[in-house]
Amino acid sequence: MNHLLEEIEKSREDIRNFSSPEKDAAEAFRIRFLGSRGSIKNLMGEMKTVPSEKRREVGQLLNELKIIAETKLEELRGHAGESDQAKQPQIDATLPGELLPLGSHHPITIVRNKIVSIFRQLGFAVAEGPEIEDDWHNFTALNLPEDHPARDMQDTFYVSHSTSGGEDWMLRTHTSSVQVREMEKGKLPIRIICPGRVYRNETISARAHCFFHQVEGLYINTDVSFADLKQTLYFFVQEMFGDSVKIRFRPSYFPFTEPSAEMDISCLICGGKGCSVCKQTGWVEILGCGMVHPKVLENCGIDSNRYTGFAFGMGIERIAMLKYQIRDLRIFSENDLRFLKQFTSAT
Repeated sequence: MNHLLEEIEKSREDIRNFSSPEKDAAEAFRIRFLGSRGSIKNLMGEMKTVPSEKRREVGQLLNELKIIAETKLEELRGHAGESDQAKQPQIDATLPGELLPLGSHHPITIVRNKIVSIFRQLGFAVAEGPEIEDDWHNFTALNLPEDHPARDMQDTFYVSHSTSGGEDWMLRTHTSSVQVREMEKGKLPIRIICPGRVYRNETISARAHCFFHQVEGLYINTDVSFADLKQTLYFFVQEMFGDSVKIRFRPSYFPFTEPSAEMDISCLICGGKGCSVCKQTGWVEILGCGMVHPKVLENCGIDSNRYTGFAFGMGIERIAMLKYQIRDLRIFSENDLRFLKQFTSAT
């Protein structure tokens, strides 16, 4: 009994005065005092030799010893953690941080947003529609007869092409289909632009691709004239390219407009002197336009005797090529970071 009390007191002193040259002193302490073969475990094993009337007293002493040992172990582990932290490189929070590399918008996105911003100034809202369209919205409602070349498989990607009178479904060839959907709602007047991706089965080259992006515009109201169309497009070109750019309109033909025209601007890449982009003419066609054909209005449930309107459509890639003087349309879809990083400041 007295021997056990002496061993408990000796262990108490050893715990308080513990020190170790080992790198992991906390682990060494745990093994010596609190391990399965440690001194406290051995002392508890001797409880069977203690008279029954003294076991409560000795048991309390052993529990106190264990608590002292566990507290000491936590202190040793805390010191070890502080030591490891001290070895880590210190961070000076007052120094400026390292800048992370920033991404940028794609040039097509930049130009699209600019076009939308310009037409918003004129009161045009943005309308969007599905990229997979039926024959009515993509062709028939727009006054394209069944034998029109645009319906040929060489120009259109058909999702389902029926030869027995069923419904044809296709990847839309223009965003004019969105204009049809908006006109069918019957909420007049209409003043919208329709940006989006379109698809045509064309040979990929420096000037053409099988998919590209368009922005088409539509304005329908009473007493809308071709003069309104011209002034709208003059404003757009001056806002996009500047006041020094020359503009001309040429008569053209589109099934869904009458009269129709194509609008050219002086080539920004060669300054009007002639290059491969403008085919040595000094002029580049950027959009088609015209007054909405009365039959298109009637197809969409609009009274053509009361309402008139104009429509226009342009390729965003063509505008971007001119604005940034890019000679090959294919580079927009190649995801070359050397090219895309040039537009960080443009966003």
